[in-house]
Amino acid sequence: MKAGILGLSLAGKSTLFQLLTGTPAALTGGRPEARVGIARVPDPRVGQLAAIFNPKKRTLATVEYVDVPGVAKGEGAALVDLPALRGVDALVHVVRAFDSPSVPHPDGSIDPLRDAKMLELELILADLVTVERRLERLEANIKKANKAEDVSERALFLRLKQALEAEQPLRELSPSEEERGRLRGYALLSGKPMLLVANLGEADIQEAAAWLERSGLQAFARQPGLAACAVAAKVEAEMAELQPEDAQAFRDDLGLAEPGLDRVIRSTYELLGLVSFLTAGEDECRAWTIKRQTRAQLAAGTIHSDLERGFIRAQVVAFADLVAAGSLAACRERGTLRLEGRDYLVQDGDVIEFKFNV
Repeated sequence: MKAGILGLSLAGKSTLFQLLTGTPAALTGGRPEARVGIARVPDPRVGQLAAIFNPKKRTLATVEYVDVPGVAKGEGAALVDLPALRGVDALVHVVRAFDSPSVPHPDGSIDPLRDAKMLELELILADLVTVERRLERLEANIKKANKAEDVSERALFLRLKQALEAEQPLRELSPSEEERGRLRGYALLSGKPMLLVANLGEADIQEAAAWLERSGLQAFARQPGLAACAVAAKVEAEMAELQPEDAQAFRDDLGLAEPGLDRVIRSTYELLGLVSFLTAGEDECRAWTIKRQTRAQLAAGTIHSDLERGFIRAQVVAFADLVAAGSLAACRERGTLRLEGRDYLVQDGDVIEFKFNV
């Protein structure tokens, strides 16, 4: 899973990217470039399984984040030709919500809702450029050969153009499965799910949920394909310099139940409708990422194509049942370890062993 991090200059997006992925700060000077890093999805279940199986290795699921150069008003069209954004599954818009006299906002004032709406409009304008380019090619092709496929695609792109010209993001449309297939290669940015991350000051982080409501960001994020959460990147950066126990004490003083970074990663995961199933044994305890409602045979392919191709059955136990029993043998005795077929819909937290034959 891959997410692109966007935002205005001085919003703190690169700081957040560095904290999420452990990537060093970019060198100053020269032309800004996109950077890629990996963040691990926090999942205490992997550690609990490791306590039972004592494996050689434990592996968390991951999210790949792409940090792209800051976007300014009127520059959204430049995103069309940014290769780093073409393959992302979701967007993360870091919205500035902190005030700092030493770091002035480019627009002169702090207004998170204004900034969220501005970037949304830039994404719409970027998509309009892409759609108009495609329509020009389709019109030329139709004049030459008048293929039914091109005529059908033109009708689709005219519908997209109409929505974009009305400043409607494409994620609010409901294309058919066939239309989604046609659009897959065009990287239409306003059609992607987007997480709004409010970058708060320390004084606001204790009441983040209330702040999101007051600012209007939470209401804005109730639109289809949007979600919102809050983090204080400056505070997270300070905690990153501390020993784990000191960071936890700092977090407790602020009344924070969990690291803000964990919340951003998990929110990205949830926005895309992703869940984790688990595998456990003496070699490795691991979390694997799948779409919600994935069938068992396809989930097996997440591990290796041979498991999907030669799928026989899945041996499944719910994580809570395994922890309560203490071992797979005890689960078998209790009747909580069961066999499922290829069409079983894997649930979040299922601990699975796939049986296969190639």
